[in-house]
Amino acid sequence: MSGMRILAAGDCALSAEFGNAISEEINGRVMAMDAAVRAAEIPGVTETVPTYRSLLVCYDPYVISFGVLSRRLRGLARKLDASAAGPKRVVEIPVCYGGKYGEDLADVARLTGLSEDEVVRLHASRDYRIYMLGFLPGFAYLGGMDKRLAVPRLATPRQAIPAGSVAIGGEQTGVYPMASPGGWRLIGMTPVKPYDPQRAGPILYHAGDFIRFRPIPEPEFQAIQKLAGRGEYQCRISISEGGR
Repeated sequence: MSGMRILAAGDCALSAEFGNAISEEINGRVMAMDAAVRAAEIPGVTETVPTYRSLLVCYDPYVISFGVLSRRLRGLARKLDASAAGPKRVVEIPVCYGGKYGEDLADVARLTGLSEDEVVRLHASRDYRIYMLGFLPGFAYLGGMDKRLAVPRLATPRQAIPAGSVAIGGEQTGVYPMASPGGWRLIGMTPVKPYDPQRAGPILYHAGDFIRFRPIPEPEFQAIQKLAGRGEYQCRISISEGGR
């Protein structure tokens, strides 16, 4: 793998950059390097954080220097094959669309020239790649939304968006894992908790996974919400080989 640039990120981290665009190919290289670094168990490396186009590698400078770590990473990069797709892990997120759960669905339909049912169908018709996590714990930056669903962000952001809200902003879609200000348009809500600090695995998914939205009616939303509140609901996860 060529074209990796390494930059210092303070005195205990470095950034391995693979490009300057949002693309599955570049993000695939980031994920491949992330897996390789974790598998190598390099002494002194404390954490890795994949992003759209780069991998942040945190390290203890008392254990390994910037120069030595950079050489180790370049060695790993030369052996990587980012085209060799690993298993595709898809996390299914149930969503109740419209009404009190998605108050902007009608506006999205009006702005796109689609019916509300068409907006829901298109939104739930594909698997969304998680390029990175950020902004909030468990907030997934997703790629692959149908461009017909793209709408402008709100002119005036809301001061508080409920946790679990599913929204569209520009050409992106996502789930708010906790109550937060935001300017994206709300089209639905999930009864599950993408982020729960009390859970053994606080975040339901990881960078490199995929999310699939499943439309559900209000009675199912309420039933799942009760189960999730007791920690008794598990999102469906499917894994297929070579599907990235």
